[in-house]
Amino acid sequence: MRTEAVAQGIAGVLLAGGLSRRMGGGDKSLRTLGGRSILERIVATARPQVGPLVLNANGDPARFAAFGLPVAADVVDGYAGPLAGVLTGLEWARANAPGCAWVASFATDAPFIPGDLVARLVAAVEREGADLACARSDGQEHPVFGLWPVRLADDLRRAMVEEDMRKVDAWTGRYNLAIADFATDPVDPFFNTNRPEDLEEAERLLAAGLVA
Repeated sequence: MRTEAVAQGIAGVLLAGGLSRRMGGGDKSLRTLGGRSILERIVATARPQVGPLVLNANGDPARFAAFGLPVAADVVDGYAGPLAGVLTGLEWARANAPGCAWVASFATDAPFIPGDLVARLVAAVEREGADLACARSDGQEHPVFGLWPVRLADDLRRAMVEEDMRKVDAWTGRYNLAIADFATDPVDPFFNTNRPEDLEEAERLLAAGLVA
């Protein structure tokens, strides 16, 4: 399945709305890895896989100006976690990308994401006739790397506002969720840099030539 073909009808949302407490605050995605910011790496991999791309981040959007992306703050108050970012992406796509029926989400603390992530999520949905999809590696699901139908935006808003829903898997559990499995050899592609020691490990993986 060609990446360019997959990108048609799919918007992307980069999830950077968290508080980065385990990293000591600030923006994890702006930390430097191998001479480039983590966000720069993720944008370079995500952009070819989707059509319109939006960055979900709270606070002053000017700090992301160099990336040339639209920035959308959480549409639900209170730093409500990844689900708020997904909802933000769905509502942004509905308002700004009416030709997109799907939104692919990417966490912005995972610098080694696969270049075929979206294609494989789409294939999983099509194979299983599912409502949505997420990635999995080494038996662990990664719902922040997911494919979400815009048609469920209102359902998700109701769940978050009326039910105080915050757990991603609690919401996806209501639907037919397809899984796209990814190998972890030589490196788990969803390795994330939540803590300073994770960033050190990522630098080691780069230096060893295990990732690009």
